[in-house]
Amino acid sequence: MDDKLTQKLKQIVLYCRSGFEKECAAEITDKATGLELFGFAKVIDNSGYVIFQCYQDGDAQKLITILPFKTLVFARQMFVCGDLLTDLPTTDRITPIISALTGCIAQAGALRVEVADTNAGKELASFCRKFTVPLRQALRQKRLLLNVENPSRPVIHVFFISNNSCYVGYSNSKNNSPFYMGIPRLKFPADAPSRSTLKLEEAFHLFVPYEEWDERLQGGLNAVDLGACPGGWTYQLVKRNMFVYAIDNGAMNEKLLESGQVKHYQEDGFKFEPKKHNIYWLVCDMVEKPAKVTALMARWLINGWCREAIFNLKLPMKKRYEEVQQNLLWLKNELKNQQINVQIQAKQLYHDREEVTVHVQKIWR
Repeated sequence: MDDKLTQKLKQIVLYCRSGFEKECAAEITDKATGLELFGFAKVIDNSGYVIFQCYQDGDAQKLITILPFKTLVFARQMFVCGDLLTDLPTTDRITPIISALTGCIAQAGALRVEVADTNAGKELASFCRKFTVPLRQALRQKRLLLNVENPSRPVIHVFFISNNSCYVGYSNSKNNSPFYMGIPRLKFPADAPSRSTLKLEEAFHLFVPYEEWDERLQGGLNAVDLGACPGGWTYQLVKRNMFVYAIDNGAMNEKLLESGQVKHYQEDGFKFEPKKHNIYWLVCDMVEKPAKVTALMARWLINGWCREAIFNLKLPMKKRYEEVQQNLLWLKNELKNQQINVQIQAKQLYHDREEVTVHVQKIWR
């Protein structure tokens, strides 16, 4: 790798939910240290992003290559970049951006001009949409960007934090979020009982590969929704023609009950046990301590009551990263001790708030 290039790209930008910058910083620092790639995180509270500065030349490029993006819980996107470009002339922002990219990348497959998911970022969004077209044309003329989008090539990121300053770099297309700003664009269904339905829909998009939807999200599967009322998560399962056992002492949405696909049991979700062991999906969005929910999920998986589970962990006000890691590690070890092979993923979704969504899939080798 060219020495000038490695000196030029020594930072990683990570997008996150506003207010969770410290958790994102703690996570990237922890993961990088585990890979013996050392650096420090720069955090601005409520900015919606974190900068991780590597000490050694070349380590930033290594990190975005060997650190699996899907293992990051609090990051929505990550890309390698150089120093912040500041004081961009309003008459010509393109030339400095092209200069920053020259020698760093060639024939990228896509361009994303992005902002942080904050109120300040939203004010820049309109400008970014308009700026993308001339920038794309200029990048193609310089052969930094292919004329036709190619999902196997790196993605150029131009991340504006003000109208005259931005970070410029790239991500690996096979180790990033495929979504603009790292956010799946979902529309709230008018007939859904609650907005929480978007949490489960987003989880399906992030945790289940599209090529496996026909098998793992097919109609006819049996599912259990613990803490179901009023039915936001049940709605997503019914929408996919599954049969659902909705467990909650509260009232369910009448239209869901009229579908003929839902059986409502007014029971405590922590005490319910399925009478038949043909449940494929277990979903759970109950407001309870993370350790109690994690233990409940372990019980279902160990007893063989489900094949896959998606559940939310409601986070405390402090030590949120540590709380997530502690529960995920406990679950992993508990299942391993029972010789149950699983794949565990976790992510703070766009539609989550003070919580993290976890997916567990049993694997038969």
